[in-house]
Amino acid sequence: MPPPDRSAGSAGEPSGKQGSPPARQVLSDSVYEDIKAMVMDHEIAPGARVGIEALSRSLGVSPTPVREALARLEADGLVVKRSLSGYRATELLTRQGLEELFEMRLLLEPRATALAATNATEEQLDAIERIVEEMRAHPGPTGRYADYRDFAALDQRFHDAIAQASHRPLLADAVERLHSHLHVFRLTNVKMTEDPTLAEHERVVRAILRRKADRAAAAMAEHLTHSLERQLSHETTP
Repeated sequence: MPPPDRSAGSAGEPSGKQGSPPARQVLSDSVYEDIKAMVMDHEIAPGARVGIEALSRSLGVSPTPVREALARLEADGLVVKRSLSGYRATELLTRQGLEELFEMRLLLEPRATALAATNATEEQLDAIERIVEEMRAHPGPTGRYADYRDFAALDQRFHDAIAQASHRPLLADAVERLHSHLHVFRLTNVKMTEDPTLAEHERVVRAILRRKADRAAAAMAEHLTHSLERQLSHETTP
């Protein structure tokens, strides 16, 4: 028996309770997360073709939310669309690619963090603090993507929120467009008994809250350097 069709949100259908996301959006987000998990966990192998019809059948949905999900994943840098051959999962970063990614991050993010320490509003400081508090409730990058999905999303929000608090739109846009968290987490396949990421984030936040620009920049640079070292020590790149 084929899986039930989860398609929703067609014309004339109710969009759900007032104040709730429309059913179509809920479905779109669900399909996006399902396919994203497949890519992150290598159920869709790096470089492999991503078939819309096959995914539609396996997820029990129409092709429309699958196409929408793949467009979002292309923006994330997790799939690429090629003429005539459709979508493919992006290849994993090589060691050189990983080092170049962190080279870019080390150029951009310490500067953004220093500016955030100087320019962040009280509301932005509160938001950055809340993100770190939320991270304490979620396991770090161990096991399958589903186990650390919330942590990965919060990690992205943490770095993006600091970049936004720099009040330098071009700099913030450059940080966000790297999508570095997805590429790095996609390499993660080593279980650690204790992930130091949260402690490193807390040092960054303390410096920002104290408006210590130099210390904040140094704490972010240290965090990024250690993150790169952890990845290289695991030898997860091809």
